Amino acid sequence: MPELPEVEVVRRGLARWVPGRGVESVEVLHPRAVRRHLPGAADFAARIAGRTLDEPRRRGKYLWLPFGEAAVLSHLGMSGQLLVGEAAAAPQRHLRVRFAFADGGVDLRFVDQRTFGHLMVCPLVPDPHGGEAGVPDVIAHLAADPFEPVFDDEAFVRAIRRRRTGVKRALLDQSLISGVGNIYADEALWRAGLHGERPTERLTAAQARLLLRSAREVMAEALEVGGTSFDSLYVNVNGESGYFVRSLNAYGRRDEPCGRCGTAILREVFMNRSSYSCPHCQPRPRHAR
Repeated sequence: MPELPEVEVVRRGLARWVPGRGVESVEVLHPRAVRRHLPGAADFAARIAGRTLDEPRRRGKYLWLPFGEAAVLSHLGMSGQLLVGEAAAAPQRHLRVRFAFADGGVDLRFVDQRTFGHLMVCPLVPDPHGGEAGVPDVIAHLAADPFEPVFDDEAFVRAIRRRRTGVKRALLDQSLISGVGNIYADEALWRAGLHGERPTERLTAAQARLLLRSAREVMAEALEVGGTSFDSLYVNVNGESGYFVRSLNAYGRRDEPCGRCGTAILREVFMNRSSYSCPHCQPRPRHAR
């Protein structure tokens, strides 16, 4: 599933093509793509047609296109793609929603092979974290992400040390820190030399700061090369893949040598998915969660 760097890559791409353009029409080709817009596909299209879209914004894994007091909120799910291209181009096989613009220029398309992603229109509300711009009401409960100016590092350090859970579960908790998913949690833990089952209440303040810094660093590096693409399902707005998969140190590298010590990377089952770590650099704590 796309995480913060991948969604930010898409946001930056949309920022080149979308702001200030009036939407002429919206065509919903598969109702599942707007299933969370409860009034239905016709209402979704009617709410956006004739409106001018503003600068795209993002929090964690969510991206939205504001217009007035509302926004088109998107979550890409496992395979969602927001693509821009010539309006006359043939529709993609898994095209779900198409936005046509009044200027006749490139259109915007939501393509989703597995239809786990979704779009919806929702009102903007004041940011509970103190940001200047509004946020969609349905994600107002989420924590700020570590690339936002409103993110409070020391508040995060205090909060994670108050939790009674494993440190990887805490990193994945979007009410504590937004945008970190399975890939970048494993990479941040590898950089910090921490096992994902280390109890959060046993973290020192220095370890919590190191973990946060590691998460920021790895996601910033991923962002510079377009994110992490394991297949063609994640691409930027021009249909191009990211290349951070070549720089992964832990995630997906089962039985490959650790880049620090040469020990084989270990895969463990974690919350119905996988965790990857170095058993030497990241020893499992005696009192694991």
